Amino acid sequence: MAGAPTVSALFAQRVVIGVGDMAVSNNPQVTLSTYALGSCVGIIAFDPVSRSGGILHIMLPDSLISPDKAAKQPAMFADTGLPFFFRALVGVKVERARMRVFLAGGASVLNGTDPFKIGERNAAAVKKILGVYKIPICGEDLGGTVNRTVHLELATAALTLKMPDRTEQYSLT
Repeated sequence: MAGAPTVSALFAQRVVIGVGDMAVSNNPQVTLSTYALGSCVGIIAFDPVSRSGGILHIMLPDSLISPDKAAKQPAMFADTGLPFFFRALVGVKVERARMRVFLAGGASVLNGTDPFKIGERNAAAVKKILGVYKIPICGEDLGGTVNRTVHLELATAALTLKMPDRTEQYSLT
């Protein structure tokens, strides 16, 4: 029957990751999405062997500004969010040696100059922590002045990056 949905399409599921949050999955029916990465940085991780992955949407580089908030919402900060994210990824059978990591966001979206350089500081903090963990970055779209939206399809390892002026496709296999 033309136009009839496939069985997998009927059970497809989108998981939306908010600011300062994360999600991991090993369900091939899941698409992980995070919207409006401005100065925030999205860390997208995928293991092509286990077909598992996740997205972390960090808001700030350092939890020292609010230890109480970091204790309640570790994914908000790069320094507490990345270790939290890596532990969750292990739970869905992602192995660090196979992990493919893509970074998006870190923009300066305020009108004029950003005196706090939050996007820049977020990107630098994430890269520094990934370096400590010896996790290579397979790709990135950081900086600039535009928001980004990210979708990761676990079944295909397709990463879609949407900006106001363009859409780009990557494969994390």
